[in-house]
Amino acid sequence: MGSAKWLPAAATVASAALLYFGTGLSPIPLLAWLFPLPLLLVAKKVSGWAAAGAGFAAGFAGSTNFWYWSAQSHDLPLWPWGVVIATAFGVTFALAVTVFRLLPPAFGVLAAPAAWVTPLYLAAALNPMGIEGTLVTSEVEVPVVMQATSALGPWGVEFLIFFIPTAVATWRPRIALVAAAVAALVVGGGVLRLTADPGPSQRVALLASNQKGWATDLDTAAGRTLLADYVQQLYALPEGVDMVVLPEAAFASAREWPSELTELMRRIATGRALTIVVGFQHVSPTAKYNYALSFPNGARYLKHHDAVSPLGTELVFAEPGRVGMTICFDVNFRSPSADYAVAGARMLAFPASDEDHNGWRHSRTALLRGVENGMAIAWSGRKTTLMLSDGYGRVIASKPTGPGTDGFTTVIGDVPLGPGATLYSRFGDWFAWLCLAVTALALVKAFARKKDRPAADHG
Repeated sequence: MGSAKWLPAAATVASAALLYFGTGLSPIPLLAWLFPLPLLLVAKKVSGWAAAGAGFAAGFAGSTNFWYWSAQSHDLPLWPWGVVIATAFGVTFALAVTVFRLLPPAFGVLAAPAAWVTPLYLAAALNPMGIEGTLVTSEVEVPVVMQATSALGPWGVEFLIFFIPTAVATWRPRIALVAAAVAALVVGGGVLRLTADPGPSQRVALLASNQKGWATDLDTAAGRTLLADYVQQLYALPEGVDMVVLPEAAFASAREWPSELTELMRRIATGRALTIVVGFQHVSPTAKYNYALSFPNGARYLKHHDAVSPLGTELVFAEPGRVGMTICFDVNFRSPSADYAVAGARMLAFPASDEDHNGWRHSRTALLRGVENGMAIAWSGRKTTLMLSDGYGRVIASKPTGPGTDGFTTVIGDVPLGPGATLYSRFGDWFAWLCLAVTALALVKAFARKKDRPAADHG
């Protein structure tokens, strides 16, 4: 009996540890599938408040795995965002555990994963920071699983990762068989989708200075030197490169269209028969405009999601009908990626800028957007992980930017154009809405059931 008293605490620690190492900035994919299991196994053996409290503690503690970076971050400071995110994960896990505890197994096995998905979807839809770093992000380098996102969106894989351990926790053989069948269907569908013939390829180069400066002013000596260095690197690229992508806000100017940048990039692009995409910040007296520019066509995309810049609304193609342009933080949201897919894009060029430790995760969030919408990804940025991936989420090349104050990091690969718009691109978050409906029904049933049962019943 003495050991039984420690079982809930041990389960809480185990779930927290599995979440901590299964998600975050360098996750271990397998652990994400296991994290709910310890607490779900004991949830029906303790009181409702104890189960909810343990769920909150495990969710909160497990989600502190990025705090070492957030404590030094300008983009996502520990206070308030780091604490808010950990609290949100705590509440989400508490809700899922509570729903599982209060409902019969046949419904609880569906309701608990739905209750996990619902708050995450609402957070993604309603908060200005978007969302990344959930369970699905841990699985982005498992292409056979990720193919489900092309139909269900990220929420389908999020649901599946929570559903499998929930089915195990019911201790019902029939439920376990159904879960195994669902897993086999997802894997089989993924294998089948991955056998599709790749589209025509482009040779893409990602080119980033290892300097850490943001939006270097072209009217300064540093800006002129940086531009000259980039030009040297562009001319040094091997023959056969079709497109090169530079970082977000690689250059800045008080002039809206500085000729020393635009004419030079147009000349290089035309002379070398390639497309150049470069991040540029225009600093006006009243605002800062965060653009992606493409050459030789001179197209200009204004970032759609930004806390400090006026927002764009238009889709802009670096290559008509094939390569869409978007910028870094836009990847935290479903759109504009899905909109580009519906408009015919087969690849997205992402000028980006991160803060070193979060570079891998942010680049893989871009990979997720690519699989969801059937588009290849070219992610190039400062202090990040340069990445090329195809429209099925297979990484073609990946390399973190180098240390130091000089030099460049370059990645080159042959990237097949993606298959194009998917079911998810066209129908959106329909699966998340289904989860929301299941969660609402579950809460009604759970609390009605709780009201009808004796107060002393912990089963």
